[in-house]
Order: sequence, then C-alpha cells, then structure tokens
Amino acid sequence: MWINILIGILIPFLGTALGAACVFFLKGEMSEKLRHTLAGFAGGIMVSASFFSLILPAMKQLEGLGSLAVLPLGLGFLAGMLFLLVLDVLIPHVHLNHSEEGPRSGLSRSTKLFLAVSLHNLPEGMVVGIVFAGWMYGKDTISLAGATILAIGIALQNLPEGAIVSMPLRAEGMPKGKTFVYGMLSGVIEPIGAVMTAFAASLFLPILPCLLTFAAGAMFYVVVEELVPDMASGEHTNAGTIAFSLGFVLMMALDTLFG
Repeated sequence: MWINILIGILIPFLGTALGAACVFFLKGEMSEKLRHTLAGFAGGIMVSASFFSLILPAMKQLEGLGSLAVLPLGLGFLAGMLFLLVLDVLIPHVHLNHSEEGPRSGLSRSTKLFLAVSLHNLPEGMVVGIVFAGWMYGKDTISLAGATILAIGIALQNLPEGAIVSMPLRAEGMPKGKTFVYGMLSGVIEPIGAVMTAFAASLFLPILPCLLTFAAGAMFYVVVEELVPDMASGEHTNAGTIAFSLGFVLMMALDTLFG
C-alpha cells in the first residue's frame, strides 16, 4: 500500500522535472503561442481533474444528505478558493502572463517566478494527498486506479509549469544545468504537500468530501487567476482555447476509462 502511495506522490513531481528538462532541447525564450498552448492544456486538465476526480467522488459520498449536500460541498470549494487567495496575496510572486506582480518585495523576478509555480503546485500536491488518503482509508468512491490516473493527469499539466520556470531563466543567461534544477525544485512542494495532507486527512475522515472539494476549489483558483488570463491574453488565443479543450477531454478520458 505504501509503495503505491509513494509512487503516486512522486508521479506529479516527475512531470515538473520533465518539463524543466525542456531547457536542454529548446532555445531562447518561450514563444507566446507555445506559452498560451501550454497554459491552456494545463488549465483543461486541472478543471477536468477537479470535477471528475474530486467533486464527483465527494458528491457520491454525500448522497445520503440529499439536497443538503450542497452546503458542505460548496463550503469546501469556497474554502479552497479562499486559501489560495490568501497565499496569492501574502507570497511575493510574478504572474505567469507577466502582466502584474503580487506583493512588492526585494526578490528578483526569477525568484518570484519560481515562487509563482511553487504556489501553483501546492494545491496539486494537496489533491494527490487527499485522493490517496481517501483510497487508503477505504472510501469505495475512490479507487487506486482513479487516484493514480489523477496523479498522472497532474503530472501532464506539470510539464508546462516546469518549462515556464526554466525557459525564462535560460533566456536571461543562466546555465542550462542550473535552470533545470530551479525548474525541478519548483515541484518539490508537491510531494511535501501530498504527504502532509495525506496524514492530516486521516484525522478528518468524516469531512473527507469537504477536503476533496477544498482541493478542487484551490485548483480552480489557479486556473481562473493564472492560466485562463495567460492563455487569453495577446495573440494566438485560439491555440490556448484548443489546448484547454484537449486537456479537458484527455483527463476526462483517462478518468472514465481507468478510474
């Protein structure tokens, strides 16, 4: 059991590391079209995963409450949004579309970009931890296959995030090896968050459905605050829209076929 959980927790981190490795194959700064495409693809996967892998299982677990289930589901979702909003306000970072920055500080732009992607990875790590905790503690609405597919889906959307950190640093003249390490380290918070959340979830099993929607709300915040504005700004917005749709369908197919 613990081996399965360890593998599941490390899968999303591997996605970030592979994305950061793009610095060894791509030259110069990431084009606007490619950035829009990657942001759209990541956003589609996150929205699809939030609904099919988090919200639907939470709804199934609360079927006995009837229409009253909307209260814990809605409160959990809003709490997740609020949690990320507070972190977004407090942690200095640069937004992925470079249009504006978070709180002012003496940090360099590269450090703020690193913090931005790390901030995005926190709710994704929480998602993995919560879902694997749900499987580990015997919730029949969550299977090992479903939890693993969710981890793979998050790894897929982590590919562009690793590249988003490493490519701009390389364009600023940083050596390839160092930029790869920076990009890879931006995903370290995911396994840490997953482990912490998995153990915390064992203490809150009665409210596991709320934790699932909490994680969904946190992921939705990232999509609405960062990824959608990035894919819809400037030129080549159609590329972002198409990639969003493909990401959504891919995650839906994975969850339907193997979840």
